[in-house]
Amino acid sequence: MIDIDKIKKQVEQTSTLDELEALRINLLGRQGVLNSYLKELKNLPLGERKKRGEELNLLKEELESVVNKKIEAITSSFLLERLKKESIDPYLPPFPINIGRMHIINRIINKIVHIFERLGYETVEGPEVETEYYNFEALNMPAHHPARDLWDTFYLNNGKLLRTHTSPVQIRTMESNRPPIKIIAPGRCFRKDNPDASHSPVFYQIEVLYIDKGVNFAHLKGTLEYFARSMFGRDQEVKFVLSYFPFVEPGAEVAVKCVICKGRGCITCKQTGWLEILGAGMVHPEVLERQNINSKIYSGFAFGMGPERIGMLMYGINHIRHFLDNDLRFLNQFKFHLED
Repeated sequence: MIDIDKIKKQVEQTSTLDELEALRINLLGRQGVLNSYLKELKNLPLGERKKRGEELNLLKEELESVVNKKIEAITSSFLLERLKKESIDPYLPPFPINIGRMHIINRIINKIVHIFERLGYETVEGPEVETEYYNFEALNMPAHHPARDLWDTFYLNNGKLLRTHTSPVQIRTMESNRPPIKIIAPGRCFRKDNPDASHSPVFYQIEVLYIDKGVNFAHLKGTLEYFARSMFGRDQEVKFVLSYFPFVEPGAEVAVKCVICKGRGCITCKQTGWLEILGAGMVHPEVLERQNINSKIYSGFAFGMGPERIGMLMYGINHIRHFLDNDLRFLNQFKFHLED
C-alpha cells in the first residue's frame, strides 16, 4: 500500500513545477502507482473490493489535494521572486485607454436634427416594419403604380415589409395630429439595392414635414437654404431642379455647390460644380386629403435626405460601406468632428 507520509515528504521536497509534474504522473497518471492498485480490485472478493475501492478513492483525493497545494505554493513563490527582481516606475505614462465614442452617422444625424430643432421641429420616430398602406398607398402610390419600382422592397412572410423610406412616419403623424405639424423623422431604411460606392441595402434617411395654413414653396426654399448654410457653411448656395415624386407636387431635386471644389468642377461633382443632397416638394393634396386634412385650407412641404450622403460629401468618403464596416481605422478619424 502507498505510504502517504512518505509521498507528502517527496512532494514537499520538489522545488519546480516540472519535478512536481513528474511526481504527479508517477502517482496519479494512467500508468501510475495508484492506477495499478485500482486495476487489482477486480481480483478481490466482492465485499473486500468495495472496501478497498473506497480506501483508494480517499487516497486519490488526498494525493490530488497535496499536489495542488504544492503547485499553488511554487507558483506564488515564483511570482514573488519575479516581483522582487522587476521594478515599476510610477512616473511612466499609462497605456492609452480607448474610450467609446458616438458613431459618425449618429453624429451627423444629431447635427441635422439640432438644426431643425432650432426652427421648432419636433423629432419623431416610427416602426421599421410597415404595411403597404403606410409605405406606399397613403403616399399616393397605389398598387401597380410605376413609382413603386423606384423602391425595391423587402417583403415579409406576414404580408408586411421593411420600410423603404421614413416617409411613412409623416402619414402616422398626420393621422394622430392636426395641423400645424412640424416634424423631423430620422431612421433606418431598407431596399434591395446592389451594394456599390453609393448604395447599400441598409441605410438611414431623415424626413422633414411642415404643414400649416399658407405654407408655400418660398418657405421650403428658405428652410433648405438655412439648412445648407448651417450644415456646409454660411456662403453655401442651393439649387432646385424640377423632379417628380408621387407624394409631392411640385417636386424638386435639391443640390448644393460642391463642397470639394467650391463650384469649380471636379470628379466628385462630375464637373458640374453641384452636388445633389435631397429630394423635396410641396405635399401632394391627395396625401393631405387621405388624412382628412383639408388641402384648400392647409398646405405643406416635405423632403428627405440621407445622412450617409451628407457625410460622404463633407468628408470626402468614397464608399458608403465604410459607415457599416465598424473599421476602427476609419472611425477613429472622426474623434474630433461634429462635437457640437
